[in-house]
Amino acid sequence: MADLATVLIGGDCGPAHGPDRGVPIERYTELVLPILKNADMRFVNCMRTYTDRTNVETSAPQVAQPVIMADLYTNGGFDGVTMANNHTYDCGPEAMLETISLFNSRGIQVTGAGRNLAEARKPVIIEKNDIKVAYLGYTSVGAVGSDAAEDKPGVNNIQVRTSFEGHGPHAPVRVRTEPEAQALARLVEDIKLLRSQVDVIILAFHSGAIRLPRIVSDYQVTVAHAAIDAGADMVVGHAPHIPKAIEVYKGKAIFYSIGVFAMTKPFAAPAWSEPAWAHGSVRNHLDLDPEYPFMPYGKDCTISLLVKATVGKGGIQQVSFLPMRFDKLYRPEVLQSDDPRFSEVVDYMEWASVDMPHSFEVVGDEVVVTS
Repeated sequence: MADLATVLIGGDCGPAHGPDRGVPIERYTELVLPILKNADMRFVNCMRTYTDRTNVETSAPQVAQPVIMADLYTNGGFDGVTMANNHTYDCGPEAMLETISLFNSRGIQVTGAGRNLAEARKPVIIEKNDIKVAYLGYTSVGAVGSDAAEDKPGVNNIQVRTSFEGHGPHAPVRVRTEPEAQALARLVEDIKLLRSQVDVIILAFHSGAIRLPRIVSDYQVTVAHAAIDAGADMVVGHAPHIPKAIEVYKGKAIFYSIGVFAMTKPFAAPAWSEPAWAHGSVRNHLDLDPEYPFMPYGKDCTISLLVKATVGKGGIQQVSFLPMRFDKLYRPEVLQSDDPRFSEVVDYMEWASVDMPHSFEVVGDEVVVTS
């Protein structure tokens, strides 16, 4: 329809296995490509930097990927990426800026990172069928030293303040988190300025406790609600590498985490050797799936969502998600409703969203989200 457009949004993206390990780049999108091609606009979160320089220094070697690995984004037909996340600056400002230039040279817009704060605050704006959609990237888990400033490259980060509230020796400590007020005001300002320029505003918010199911931090709710109050039409989160709650707030959908779009890692996370895991306090949900050694993010990481929005001049007309699972080749696969795994994903999302206002309705092979 000429008066509507469809938007698809994927989560964390950046596999570390490519041709040098016998893995063709096109493998990662081959199962999901027919779905991506049918959309008018496609967005995803880029978790890597892409450069052919060999002198990159980093504490996270999986982040420094050769340029050929960026073919995943062009193969998938992505129009825009957010680079507001915890890995964009791992290899330093040069690798980050080279990655932005690489995407731009391929016609892919970037939000959430840049040569300075003003550039990092710029949204991706895509127009199809006379409908303008803004995709705005923010994070709250930016690495120390990675914040963009007036004359410093970096990412668009909302700092978080943490406090601890005790309730006696027999009760767990309450951890409270809140976004830094000035940074939150920056987000609100960005959204208000965009409101008159576009038909739809989508906030990509990279945040949350990694690997731990169900847990949504206080600051995530505060930021998401502030974004909606300021005029955003939807909030799509990622970072934990697993799906988390979906909330409908004032009629607008908030996805606190949609999980992974395509990710691999060449080694297990160091956290697995720490006492909390070794002694079992959190390992009930965080044990690795031995069948997915290169996705060391806990067993729930093989569940993922592809967010779909039908948009028009009046905003978002319908929001849904497409349940996905990863096969043994680490390929995301969109599931059909008659596949038993489809119901497993829907049941998981009901469980994850139990404390949030929402309603799910299966329509065809989609799960429509309403209040």
